[in-house]
Amino acid sequence: MAITVNIYYSGKGGSACRFAEEMVSTGVVDDIRAELGNLRYEYFFPMDKPETVLLIDSWTDQSAIDVHHASPMMGKIAELRKKYDLHMKVERYVSDDNMPVSEHQFIRN
Repeated sequence: MAITVNIYYSGKGGSACRFAEEMVSTGVVDDIRAELGNLRYEYFFPMDKPETVLLIDSWTDQSAIDVHHASPMMGKIAELRKKYDLHMKVERYVSDDNMPVSEHQFIRN
C-alpha cells in the first residue's frame, strides 16, 4: 500500500517552474529518488494553472516518508521554497491495488 502526496507549488512570475528546474539541476530530485522507499518523484505543469507546478511524490509507507522528512533534503527543499516564495496545497492518497474488474473496460493499454 503506497502513499502518494500531490503537492501543488504556486508562485508568481514563473517562480514555481524555476523552483522545479533548480530541484532537478542541483541533483536534489535524483537524491530523493534514490532514498529507500521512494517510488515516484515527478513534476508536472497543470495546463490551466500557469503559475503552479504539481509534484507527485510516492512512497512505500509512512516510515519512508518520515525518514525523508528527517533527511538533509528537506532543508534544501525548504530553502528553495523560501527562495522562490512558493505556497503549497497538499493532497494525500493511499493506493488501492484492488481495482474492480468493471473498471478494466475503461482502460486502454
